Amino acid sequence: MNERVRATDELTAELLDVALEAARLAGDLLRDTRPADLGVAATKTSAVDVVTEMDLASEKLITGLLAERRPDDGVLGEEGADRTGTSGVQWVIDPLDGTVNYLYGLPSWSVSIAARKDGETLVGVVRAPMRGETCRAVLGGGAFVNDEPARTRPAPPFERALVGTGFGYLAERREQQAEVVRRLIPKVRDIRRGGSAAIDLCDVATGRLDAYYERGLNPWDLAAGDLIAREAGALTGGRPGEPPSGDLVVAAPAGLFALLQTRLDELGAWHD
Repeated sequence: MNERVRATDELTAELLDVALEAARLAGDLLRDTRPADLGVAATKTSAVDVVTEMDLASEKLITGLLAERRPDDGVLGEEGADRTGTSGVQWVIDPLDGTVNYLYGLPSWSVSIAARKDGETLVGVVRAPMRGETCRAVLGGGAFVNDEPARTRPAPPFERALVGTGFGYLAERREQQAEVVRRLIPKVRDIRRGGSAAIDLCDVATGRLDAYYERGLNPWDLAAGDLIAREAGALTGGRPGEPPSGDLVVAAPAGLFALLQTRLDELGAWHD
């Protein structure tokens, strides 16, 4: 093994260890210290796009640990963390994905942490405490749920696909997204809306969904889950020929991916 490969492997192992520790601690904090009278601390894009005090506490915990373990790295977080590092490594974190679920006491919420090097995602961890699950992946090393390998389902016929999706917070975007669902749902087995993009991508990885798509995701929503889905055997992308982006994210196994991607493009799932 040459020294460059050895250095990359050692870096990836270190990043995975840090991501797992941060996701575990943040997940435990969110699960074990949720106030009974939890309220909204702020709103973002609209009155229904909320931030709770626990989002902020989780991000503070994660960024503090990263500053201690990896002080030269950059950080990009949903709740405002934005630090340019000098190491070439950037952490992309969603300290609480599925905030509205968490606010209402629903179990589908997660902590999502990814590490990139020179723009390429090397490590992804999604911890879903109420499921008792941690999904993880390293680039080229496969995906795991807890300690078991994660694999997508074989691609079903399009009409038997169970498809996950999500909705934005702006009224005009929701209206268009609802129209896409109205036109898509007669063509597939059914559609699910879980409320955490990171979990939805992991559900593709573990075979709980056949496919997933959504418009309007941010880098912290998809960075970890995208890697986990790909390492479990899924294809991911945006519009045909494009990578996943805020315009559109699609994840599905080969044999279903192109069919769904093309159909979503025809339905205008990439625009409001």
